[in-house]
Amino acid sequence: SAAGAFVCLLEYPRSRRKKGSTMERCGQRYLTAVLKLSGPVARNYYVRALLHAALAVPAGFLLATILGTVCLGIASGIYLLAAVRGEEWRPLERRPRERPHVGDTIKQPPS
Repeated sequence: SAAGAFVCLLEYPRSRRKKGSTMERCGQRYLTAVLKLSGPVARNYYVRALLHAALAVPAGFLLATILGTVCLGIASGIYLLAAVRGEEWRPLERRPRERPHVGDTIKQPPS
């Protein structure tokens, strides 16, 4: 159960995309702050792949946890592939909204 809580903590916050926008999950900013403090453990996908593989080994010895073992093994493979491609987790931080200039919002002044 502690391993499940650790995996949830690691997986819940979404990463910022290189292009486009990313929608923040409910309560994600608090877990993002925790993951930012952990440094390379959270950012590096090689480390995440090793953590998932290491968590899958003890679960593989019980028949009741075989499905969880398979899921962790697949997640480990996906993270390894992403790490080989050069991806990493980047924190999703809120940017302050820029107020539009009055001249830019009014296209045609009233006549």
